[in-house]
Amino acid sequence: MNFLSLIRQHGDIVVAVAVVTILGVMILPVPPFILDILLSFSIALALVIIITSIYIKKPLDFSAFPSILLITTLYRLSLNVASTRLILLRGSEGIDAAGQVIKSFGNFVVGGNYAVGFTVFLILVVVNFIVITKGSGRIAEVAARFTLDAMPGKQMAIDADLNSGLIDETEAKRRRAFISQEADFYGAMDGASKFVRGDAIAGLIITAINIIVGFIIGVLQKDMTISEAARTFTILTIGDGLVSQMPALLVSTAAGIVVSRAGVETDLGKDISRQILLNPKTLGTASGVMVVLALVPGLPHIPFFLLSAASGALAYAVTKPVAEEKEEAPGTVIQEPSLETFMEVEPLTFEIGYGLIPLVESDKAELLNKIKAIRRQLAHELGFVIPAVHIKDNLQLKPHEYSLLMRGIDVGRGEVMMGHYLAVSSAKAEPIEGIPTKEPAFGLPAYWISEKEAEEVRVKGYMVVDSATVIATHLTEMIKAHAWELLTRTEVQNLLDNVSKNYPKLVDELIPAQMTLGSVQRVLQNLLKERVAINDRVTILETLLDYSASTKDPEMLTECVRQGLSRFITKQYVSAAGDMKVMTLDPRFERELSQAVEAGGVVSPDIVSKLIKALENSLAKDAFKGAYPVILCSVQVRRFLRKITERLLPSLSILSNADISPSVRLSIIGVLRYED
Repeated sequence: MNFLSLIRQHGDIVVAVAVVTILGVMILPVPPFILDILLSFSIALALVIIITSIYIKKPLDFSAFPSILLITTLYRLSLNVASTRLILLRGSEGIDAAGQVIKSFGNFVVGGNYAVGFTVFLILVVVNFIVITKGSGRIAEVAARFTLDAMPGKQMAIDADLNSGLIDETEAKRRRAFISQEADFYGAMDGASKFVRGDAIAGLIITAINIIVGFIIGVLQKDMTISEAARTFTILTIGDGLVSQMPALLVSTAAGIVVSRAGVETDLGKDISRQILLNPKTLGTASGVMVVLALVPGLPHIPFFLLSAASGALAYAVTKPVAEEKEEAPGTVIQEPSLETFMEVEPLTFEIGYGLIPLVESDKAELLNKIKAIRRQLAHELGFVIPAVHIKDNLQLKPHEYSLLMRGIDVGRGEVMMGHYLAVSSAKAEPIEGIPTKEPAFGLPAYWISEKEAEEVRVKGYMVVDSATVIATHLTEMIKAHAWELLTRTEVQNLLDNVSKNYPKLVDELIPAQMTLGSVQRVLQNLLKERVAINDRVTILETLLDYSASTKDPEMLTECVRQGLSRFITKQYVSAAGDMKVMTLDPRFERELSQAVEAGGVVSPDIVSKLIKALENSLAKDAFKGAYPVILCSVQVRRFLRKITERLLPSLSILSNADISPSVRLSIIGVLRYED
């Protein structure tokens, strides 16, 4: 394991040691040689930071910058303390008393002239404090404010993309995290910019202290002449100030670059070169202006002529590539959609009239939030994740109409009244004034009422819901009714893969040794057709493994699985009193259906007609008193009875004796009579 790998793995320890070292530099005396190393490292670190900021593509690529800014500011201040200690204690020994770096900046960089050095130092401080730091701080402040203001809209856009199926849940989480990190970053940068401004002020104060106190110490304690003390301590102090302000200026510039990197996909160098060289006319115009300046009396001719020639040559060089790009642009930008795109059919499409668009595009986006909740609810109730619901407007629908399409086919539609509430009446509710209608999901009698009447009607015993809830409830029931059609082989394979993580042998023994993937799919679809959830996949697969050796018929295997899930099936129909209200078949119906099963499943039309009539008569009497209708029959005839009734009475629940848990108390409230 190399050194870089150790740093990556133990970066937290490295940062902690660095902070402790910074505090040590403040407290402990530092020799001049060590101070030279630390000052050189400060300059090198600032260079690395500014170069990194140039190469990033977006601000969050350097998300650690606010913390780095704080640490580097603390580091420079600790170096100021260490250098001040050396200057004041050993400044009388000469200008090399504080190390070679400070001596070089104070002597070589400004020519040994402390007046020039002080001027350069002030210029750097002013540029850093007033220009760069203030500008980058303002950018960070505005960016933080607008980022926070834009968060709700961005969140709604993510929810819209998720509900329309453009992205999955993982991508939505990643985008939400990015938005949160972006807001946190700009907020942190807004505060971090104050560090640099404070550093600049501290640099001025430290410089004044070093000059004044150094002069006093040199004259009064070290017996230096006034001119010698002024020259020595001023040069050392200016050198210290310059070597401190240079990294500060670089880091401040890096801060400005980082916060101004927004809405781009390339680094700074590529952006500048591409955008400046994009229009050769700009370079050509600049070349012409510099020719005019070269001809102005008193101005240097050669520099302007050289720059003019260079700009003109560059303009000529980029003219041809830009022209070629423009010629190629129409062919690359405008692309015809492939024919395959038009052939694709979405599993679920929810179409709305233009009057319902506010429910999916408003600030609250009520319907979008409800659809997202529906997918979570159905995943829990059904046992698998339904595909994303693609939402689009359809001008052929009525303004307040909606429809659900499954693989391009309309499976249900409804209509609401925007700005109104739906009051669904109960058995004991008294009549109210309103627009009579039917609740679309269950067909219950209801009224459309105004918002101001909602509370009054609710007190009268009505269930009052808004339009978005009406649509969401209807959408849920429509998806439940057709959920089995959404269970593809791919989804079944995903379910089996999840089971195999904890029960690998169970899946391996069943598929493909005993059953094919398609057969398992048929069994699961049969369960979903009758709204039996497939959450308990282990029980389902174990039952299939037990019985698949004796039969391969998916219909028979479904009945076996239902017996294994009897507790779950029973739970759906148990009343609050703990019993299950059922209706039984007349023995003659049982006998006729049993004979039909033995004869190959052919039932005479006369028996079917009598059975349907008996069901209609029984349900019309309201014998169930609000309970969900359950028909109890024998195992042999259950699936055939279900096939007879599923088209005319799809909501009718038909259970066999084997489907009911032995612990449940049955309450027989009627019999389907066989009438001659």
